[in-house]
Amino acid sequence: MFKIHKKVEYAVIALKHMNKKKKDQLTSAKEICDMYHLPFDPTSRVLQIMTQHGILKAAQGAHGGYRIQENISKYSLADLTEMIVGPLRLTKCQGNHSGACDLHGACIVADSMAHLSEKIYDVLNSITLCDFIQPVLLNGKQS
Repeated sequence: MFKIHKKVEYAVIALKHMNKKKKDQLTSAKEICDMYHLPFDPTSRVLQIMTQHGILKAAQGAHGGYRIQENISKYSLADLTEMIVGPLRLTKCQGNHSGACDLHGACIVADSMAHLSEKIYDVLNSITLCDFIQPVLLNGKQS
């Protein structure tokens, strides 16, 4: 089953939360974790990773926290996933792990799986973070 990694979910929750605030207002990792019942350590690490990659700006100190950078529209959902959990792969045989699968060498679906993986990557790459964190209209109401 194809799933979005939990850490990517934490990142999207944090971005969506910060997007609801004023542009200069800071958000702490504790605030996000408390509000959405997320585990602190992985959420904090995800915020640090997004800061290192220029998605967030961090402010240190007792009243410090994070805020979204102005340029997040240049990042896609695929970019976010890869910076947090590494390359997108549907199967073990994709990438540099030629011995990772018992069927290596005899598999008849490896090419099809690689093609499917490319299609999924293309979809995730076509969704900008800016678009993804905007409120979604469902039945005329914002989520």
